[in-house]
Amino acid sequence: MVNELRETLDSGGVALGVLDNAYSPTLVEFYGELGLEFVWLDFEHGGPDPWDAREVEDLLRAAERTGIELLVRLPDTDPTLVRKALDLGVRNVFLPRVETADEVEAAVRSARFTYDGRPGKRGLGSPRARRWGATENYVEREDAETVVGTTIETREAVENIDDILSVPELGFVFLGPLDLSVAYGHPGELDHPEVRDALETVRSAAIDANVPVGGLGFGMDDVNEKVDAGYQILNLGSTTGALKGAVEGWLDAYDA
Repeated sequence: MVNELRETLDSGGVALGVLDNAYSPTLVEFYGELGLEFVWLDFEHGGPDPWDAREVEDLLRAAERTGIELLVRLPDTDPTLVRKALDLGVRNVFLPRVETADEVEAAVRSARFTYDGRPGKRGLGSPRARRWGATENYVEREDAETVVGTTIETREAVENIDDILSVPELGFVFLGPLDLSVAYGHPGELDHPEVRDALETVRSAAIDANVPVGGLGFGMDDVNEKVDAGYQILNLGSTTGALKGAVEGWLDAYDA
């Protein structure tokens, strides 16, 4: 099965998705029926541990049922954790809280059988991603379909952004404005000049380097502005945020 998220990024298109912070296979499947391109699963801040294979496999089966991609933020940059997620069948992962290009390169290399003209460090076995040995051309397909990106959410990552963007096969950078606001000493102040400057530094550098940029959408006006600014991966909201808006709307409209 073709990784449509990768195809969208490679073609210069825009992928829209949501954060499912309920970690529900039913909702993952439903989001696919609604026509979104990805579901973001944030294993850094919640949900099952990626080592809990059965729970992750249920989420993957739900995604595969309706053809939606999972975009999985790992809780750590450990290359072993990257390999584990990919062997389960995840095809799109991104790394949390990176600081250096070396850290990013080690993780990206661990996701490849062949990397930058040299041997990669992906283990070759017969896991679920290979359909337990039933899939042909597994090595070539995995290297062609796998996407490894990274969140930019620390001051050090912003300072090292040019080196990070030069890492071969880096799939995308995803801007983390909330964590950047903490890193620059202004928690929650997304309009603070230092935070805005950091975000713009990364956005413009990524576009110049031809690396796709992802980020959070704060309402559809903001989403549309970010598309115009070159963003290619946009998270529209979350399961709990959508439910909150719906339920509050019902209660506000209730005439007792």
